[in-house]
Amino acid sequence: MSEIPYADYEPVIGLEIHTQLNTRTKLFSRAPNVFGAEPNTNIGLIDTAQPGTLPLLNREAVNKAIRLGCALGAEIAHFSAFDRKSYFYPDNPRNFQITQFFHPIIVGGNIVADVEGKSKEFSIHHAHLEDDTGMLKHFSNFTGIDYNRAGVPLIEIVSDPCMHSPKEASAFAMAVRSLLVYLDISNGNMEEGSLRMDVNISVRKKGETELRNKVEIKNLNSFSNMELAIEAEVRRQVRAYDKTPYKDHKDVIKACTMRFDLEKKETVAMRTKEMAEDYRYFPEPDLPPLFITSEMVQKVKKNLPELPHERYTRYVDTLKLSEYNASLLVNDKPLSDYFEKALPECKNPKALCNWVTVEFVGRLKDTGKSLMSIGLDPKHIAALVNLIEEKTITGRIAKTIADLMIEKPESDPKVLIKENPDLLPIQDTASVEKIVDTVLAANEQSIIDYKNGKDKAFHFLIGQIMKESKGKASPDVVKKILTSRLQS
Repeated sequence: MSEIPYADYEPVIGLEIHTQLNTRTKLFSRAPNVFGAEPNTNIGLIDTAQPGTLPLLNREAVNKAIRLGCALGAEIAHFSAFDRKSYFYPDNPRNFQITQFFHPIIVGGNIVADVEGKSKEFSIHHAHLEDDTGMLKHFSNFTGIDYNRAGVPLIEIVSDPCMHSPKEASAFAMAVRSLLVYLDISNGNMEEGSLRMDVNISVRKKGETELRNKVEIKNLNSFSNMELAIEAEVRRQVRAYDKTPYKDHKDVIKACTMRFDLEKKETVAMRTKEMAEDYRYFPEPDLPPLFITSEMVQKVKKNLPELPHERYTRYVDTLKLSEYNASLLVNDKPLSDYFEKALPECKNPKALCNWVTVEFVGRLKDTGKSLMSIGLDPKHIAALVNLIEEKTITGRIAKTIADLMIEKPESDPKVLIKENPDLLPIQDTASVEKIVDTVLAANEQSIIDYKNGKDKAFHFLIGQIMKESKGKASPDVVKKILTSRLQS
């Protein structure tokens, strides 16, 4: 995506990321927290706000919130409490949401994200627990309400207004999603609605420190769409300011809620922006305050796994993977975990990464399957890479063996070689010499070019010899014999 060409202006961006927690039950009831069930089957009396029902807080959701706070380096509030946020909408059965407005469970913190090859640190304002609403489903002549999602536990992560480009915003959101998945807090599935993003955007003259009126874009469910929406809204605000330079900026951009029209690539106003007083927040009378001890927090800290940016840094600095390959692995946790299982068995991490992410994933790309789903043991890929490193087989032969491993996922590459002895490389020098002589006889011009100092001719001849041997000749033996022949 091109940079926004407005030299005199600076976008100021903050994100609100809502993620569903992967608890077994809902936040205030024992109804199952499962996606994809038949409408209105995973519901209880509390979820549909039946008279006389009282909420009971899910301990597992609290533990996951503490886990997130520790990973963010945030302050875990020893005292937090729930509040009522009043608004009227069909998918909200109580006509209020139970959230944490005055005393959130997580305060502060930061997250490191990689923006176009550079690590940047972004600050978190707070994060709080709340319950999700139901879902409206629109049909041709009526609208139905599915309350399965009502009461599902959410964590809302609110950043500071610390981002200044679409790339920074998407990098922040992707880093948050990776963190949630690595912590096993959420599956981060945006297609299922497990992760949803609201973006707050304002634009100000460069050098200004005061924040101008912001616009909120609701319910963005992909990182690429979020970048497009931010760019479109920044352009709209800059155009508005440039058209009316004589007006007070407070009168140019009104605080409002927008949606993003993907087809037109522009933002569309939905409603004027609600203020806190519009929601009539007040303490939730049916839930006691939440007290979290230092001992609880320390116990969680001791059991944190390796976090995404820590793994990325290890891949780049210790394993010497490229930044691209490191990001590719880290952003796909199941594949990264698969790579981790193969790593202790392999002598060349860079080659292992290439075989896992390119050769094997590429072979499965059009099947809809993964290395994990077909049951291919990661140690077998490590063994294949080791065979290449030990010069037991050539890269060309390894590709053929990889095809067989996809067909027979349970098979060790060493066993496959024993079962197919014709895959073994040509061992005797005499056979390679014959192939070299045949290729030289058919490419006299390349011999002349080589003797005239053209190195490409040598590599061309190597390629022809390997082709003639069907990739079974040892490249080292080929180079030695070819060099000897050309110098004689």
